[in-house]
Amino acid sequence: MGGAAQISFEIDYPMNPECVLNCLSADEREAFDSQGYLIVKNAIDEATLDRLLEAVDRIDTRERTAENRDKLLSVSNIIHEDIAFVDLIDCPTIFPKVWGILGWNIYSYHSHLDVTPPADPNTMTWQVAWHQDSMRVNDEIECSPRPRLSLKVGFYLSDVSQPDHGNTLVVPGSHLQDEIDLPQDGVSNPDGAIPLCLEPGSAVFLDRRVWHSRSANLSDVTRKVVWYGYSYRWMRPKDAMTVAHLYPDLDPIRRQILGDGISANGVYDPQDGDVPLRDWLKQHGPDDANWSHHGRSQSRPPAMVRGKNVGRQ
Repeated sequence: MGGAAQISFEIDYPMNPECVLNCLSADEREAFDSQGYLIVKNAIDEATLDRLLEAVDRIDTRERTAENRDKLLSVSNIIHEDIAFVDLIDCPTIFPKVWGILGWNIYSYHSHLDVTPPADPNTMTWQVAWHQDSMRVNDEIECSPRPRLSLKVGFYLSDVSQPDHGNTLVVPGSHLQDEIDLPQDGVSNPDGAIPLCLEPGSAVFLDRRVWHSRSANLSDVTRKVVWYGYSYRWMRPKDAMTVAHLYPDLDPIRRQILGDGISANGVYDPQDGDVPLRDWLKQHGPDDANWSHHGRSQSRPPAMVRGKNVGRQ
């Protein structure tokens, strides 16, 4: 199989301050907090859509085999594959909502694309696979309901505006439930399940905890989605994240989004060079620069003064 396309960078495009116009609204926050998902219409323009389709189709052609010609193809670690994927990491209609939900100490820990051709229902052995994301997190975390920790954004490149197009299925509000009653036949859905219907260019945010599933594509349209996972910088990557070679050609915020930093401890106790997004927000969105889930920082005692750590383990 061939390798990734050679990416050529000509110009840096620092994050446009006008993107703060797309910050998470109070209504959007309430919807995401209560339902566990959020749909953003017209997230990407037609030119961006075309660039992404070209990249996705190239990878699909490279990776698809005769054995999986009519099955879901899911490829992870895609950001390095094309400049179109790099440009999507700080999408101006989406990324402000990401930091609005998670704060500024964040990065993209995972990426993948899904291509789902039309299926033959007569040969399908399953249609749904309900789950929460993050696997062992759901066994090993100690509190209930489990914490959000991450979210993912799906950019829809094909028309999934009607059911039975391979839609993502969700149970709204289920992100606050550690367990739900799930049929085990691979076909039936839990009570309250709905298909997410999106037009090309729209995007959906999913709380990692919301119970969800892919579904059968019974249409004549191939479903194409690009997914980015965002989390806190102290969470480990979910895939290889082959992106370090891109750092020299990226602006500081994009380097942060792709996992760069000054030191290992900087994910817990970030300095300015670790989180340029915070510095950018001090100028363009000061309320978000001082953000905390708790209303004020609880990462250290308020009066704490520290020198440099030169030896303590």
